[in-house]
Amino acid sequence: MPRPSAAQACLGSFTVVATTVALLAVSGASGVLAIAVLVVFALALGTVVTVLSLSVSTAAKAAATTATATATATTTTATATTAGEDLPAPGRAYARQR
Repeated sequence: MPRPSAAQACLGSFTVVATTVALLAVSGASGVLAIAVLVVFALALGTVVTVLSLSVSTAAKAAATTATATATATTTTATATTAGEDLPAPGRAYARQR
């Protein structure tokens, strides 16, 4: 599993702190056990947010890589077609030399 970037770690940390403060304010918990449960829940939520941001950024990088490869292939095809050259069949790039 890739390591989270600084921004992703900050997002997870902010989620933990904000959730903890909000849950403590709303619930009015005063016992040690109740506060510990709320803090553990906030920590779990922050972990989920960080993991989800990792998967979103990984998917975005994969989509960007695919888009770049497609754009490069399209540009190469357009350049070869514009130059008036016949495109070789796949797997026969070296069959015909000029």
